[in-house]
Amino acid sequence: MSRRWAALAGVVAAAAGLAVAELVAAWVAPASSPVLAAGAAVVDTVPGWLKDLAISWFGTADKAVLLGTMGVVLAAGAVLAGRLELRRPPWGAVLLAAVGVVGALVATRRPGASATWALPSLVGVGLGVVLLRAFIGRLRVGSTAPSHPDGDGALDRRAFLWLTGATAAGALLAVVASRVVGAGARAVQAVRETLRLPTAATAARAVPAGADLGVVGLATYLTPNETFYRIDTALRVPTVDPATWSLRVHGLVDRPFELTWAELLDLPLVEHHVTLACVSNWVGGDLIGNALWLGYPVRELLARAGPHAGADMVLSRSIDGFTAGTPLDVLLEPDRECLLAIGMNGEPLPVEHGFPARLVVPGLYGYVSATKWVTELKVTRFADDVAYWTPRGWSERGPVKLQSRIDVPRQDEAVSPGADGFVTVAGVAWAQHTGVSGVEVQVDDGPWEVATLADTVGPDTWRQWRFAWDAAAAGRGQHTLRVRATDADGAVQTADEAPPAPDGATGRHTISVAV
Repeated sequence: MSRRWAALAGVVAAAAGLAVAELVAAWVAPASSPVLAAGAAVVDTVPGWLKDLAISWFGTADKAVLLGTMGVVLAAGAVLAGRLELRRPPWGAVLLAAVGVVGALVATRRPGASATWALPSLVGVGLGVVLLRAFIGRLRVGSTAPSHPDGDGALDRRAFLWLTGATAAGALLAVVASRVVGAGARAVQAVRETLRLPTAATAARAVPAGADLGVVGLATYLTPNETFYRIDTALRVPTVDPATWSLRVHGLVDRPFELTWAELLDLPLVEHHVTLACVSNWVGGDLIGNALWLGYPVRELLARAGPHAGADMVLSRSIDGFTAGTPLDVLLEPDRECLLAIGMNGEPLPVEHGFPARLVVPGLYGYVSATKWVTELKVTRFADDVAYWTPRGWSERGPVKLQSRIDVPRQDEAVSPGADGFVTVAGVAWAQHTGVSGVEVQVDDGPWEVATLADTVGPDTWRQWRFAWDAAAAGRGQHTLRVRATDADGAVQTADEAPPAPDGATGRHTISVAV
């Protein structure tokens, strides 16, 4: 029974320390939170294959799984600390203190951190150690004193339970207080909801009526904001007030400058439809989406700064420290609408998608181009600067691979031919900034047959396709469906299979269905 009470003491002491640390972090800097700092460090250090595995298993819930796993590990450590403090004092307190010191060191090593970022961890662990010592001291007295109903032991156990209960309640209040102190996030959301975007000086081409085939289960031509995929390194979504936001353009340039939010809104903005894809997307995966973006051409910003002749890369930096290295020549292409975007599908950027401003670059995977919450563009050289993912095993440049996907029917679905004997097979294909010119479907190991392509706004977006499969003629039982695309340059999607690392997955999406 004493071991159980000791475990409870460890959990309550650690939880109280962590809650107070979160409250202090709300004052110091949200990113100095011990949990967020440790989680970000885990994200930074895991090998590429493990990152891909987590995304393939959990998709956009990978961050929630990481934080949940950390919670389980911390709880187990707290249980161990409580039992150690009861049986072999002061080793439980030493274990708790060591975790706090490590948390402080990790926090101070985060991008943009200062020495004050150690305060949340140190204050939290200090309180946790004091509480643990007090809890176990009270428990130890209770276990050695008389234990009859009116004896001192019963009183000490009641005091122990009262003390831990009051501490748990205090920890809950600290969590609530940290959320109140962090009300800035709600304020930024309120600003976003009242913001009215300026009208584009150059409107996007209207989406053709035939761009969306209307097949049930097929990804819509435009992806709604609420279902657009989100993959980034931020465990807590940064909240940036547009009134304080600015973009610094500097580095190997003749005329460095800073652009404020008000100045950005006064510029002649343009609209453009662009499909974005994550490099971690497996063949047939859903880490891709198409949207209408509103922003200002990045090439105009760079022209204003005047890049030096020897520069070949722009290192963009997020407010949370993430960086992406984009080839300078891509950003300067006159026919490629690379945008400093502020709008998405007719509304201000959602906070989780980079509000107030982010980069959108057609034809490049997001890890080398699509920096959210962007605050800095540094003109530099690949030989001189390294972006976030490059030292972690990913390639410096990430052009999007030609790909196609079957959305309808789904893997292992049972299908019934219609009155005409046919089953609709449909999906999407993409080759950003080159364009898709054809899609073909293969049934079992038969010949490749041409699918019907939907209309599209232009080469920077995906295209829907549809194929009428004579399932009745194919016969009952299991059948294999395979798809491949051809781009506007005549290149055919490769059959060679490769994982996402280091520069994007390849292969042909293949599913099995039952007639």
